[in-house]
Amino acid sequence: MQWPLGQSCGTLGRMGTAHPVIAILDDEEHFRRALSRLLKAHGYEVASFAAGEEFIAEAARRTFGCVLLDLNMPGMSGFDVLAELQGDLSPPPVIVLTANDDPSTMKRAFALNAFEYQLKPIAAPALLGSIERACAR
Repeated sequence: MQWPLGQSCGTLGRMGTAHPVIAILDDEEHFRRALSRLLKAHGYEVASFAAGEEFIAEAARRTFGCVLLDLNMPGMSGFDVLAELQGDLSPPPVIVLTANDDPSTMKRAFALNAFEYQLKPIAAPALLGSIERACAR
């Protein structure tokens, strides 16, 4: 999707229509709430999910501007979500947010088409920059 000049997925377009929602997928409720508050304070719309299955079901019905994805979750892991999204014709860019700095884990995430790989904790400016890059893609 192309945004109007000077716009990004976190702002309103010239016609006043909202851009796609940023999906947060993490099993830690406090982390999801903190990210939601941060993103909403910066003008983003947010959809929050505690489980991969929940997100995949919703992703079949709506479009997301990008996804903030934890890799280590019970049930459907972040890797499972990345693999599932590969079947989509136009999957949203996925920013992996994880505490796992193992190079093989990073390599596996990129092999499954992760857009970026960021380590927790991540500073707000770095996260917002990642989202802007993903939305501009």
